[in-house]
Amino acid sequence: MVEGGDTVGEPSNRPPSQAVIEAVAEAEGVTPEGLAPPAYEPLHAVVDPTALDGLFAARSDGTDRPSGTVSFRFCGYDVTVDRDGRVALEEPTEPAD
Repeated sequence: MVEGGDTVGEPSNRPPSQAVIEAVAEAEGVTPEGLAPPAYEPLHAVVDPTALDGLFAARSDGTDRPSGTVSFRFCGYDVTVDRDGRVALEEPTEPAD
């Protein structure tokens, strides 16, 4: 993780989409309900929440999927979600002039 990044949450049974909302809300100092338009972009504007949850859901036979991560930018953060439900937030660094 880049210096200054923040990992939010322990492994969890929450859907990844909910974990992202909660992590960004905490970083922004608002409630998850407060992380809403017009002040904040909706999660579905950058990633399909159902697809995000499906990436880490158990297989149809009930077995866990192998480990992995998915990353995207949301509300000004580089967000990385792992299979265990941990969310890492990083504020992007501005390019040097």
